[in-house]
Amino acid sequence: MQLLRLFPLVFLCLSSQVFSNPLTVGQPASVIKLEGDEGGRVTGEPWSSDEIVKLGKVVSVFYIDPEEKKLNEAVEEAYEKEKFPFEKHGSIAIINMAAAWYPNSMINNMLQKKQEKFPRTTYVRDIHKKMVKEWGLQDDSVNLTIFDKTGKVLYTKKGQMSPEEISDLMKLIRANL
Repeated sequence: MQLLRLFPLVFLCLSSQVFSNPLTVGQPASVIKLEGDEGGRVTGEPWSSDEIVKLGKVVSVFYIDPEEKKLNEAVEEAYEKEKFPFEKHGSIAIINMAAAWYPNSMINNMLQKKQEKFPRTTYVRDIHKKMVKEWGLQDDSVNLTIFDKTGKVLYTKKGQMSPEEISDLMKLIRANL
């Protein structure tokens, strides 16, 4: 009888692994939609990862645990210094809302202010770690994925970047603009 109670849990674990499509350099990412109780844009509108390819430019996608955002500061400084042209480079910040202990309302307020301060970046909320499960991103950390103009993955990094990695990243983005 206990085995029957565990079966749905075992099936759930197996199904999440079967349907997961981790990011692979040189390949397009699977399409993920965030809307309603799953998340979406900070403005409340739905968001879909297929928007990345529609931009027709190099796109940096940051997937961030709000509690670990300091791991990303050196990368943010490098981006600010580079000043990539908006018509050739876009950025999307996706916040892993389930990774933080503080209330979603507090995170939402912070994100709305960031959206106003940085209007060229699209801010997105992932309420239930859908991106972690589908794209194989690292939970409770920072992740960075660079997409080329056609929507293929150019680069992906889980966790904090070294100064050498940041320098190489800036060169990679410039070479693909």
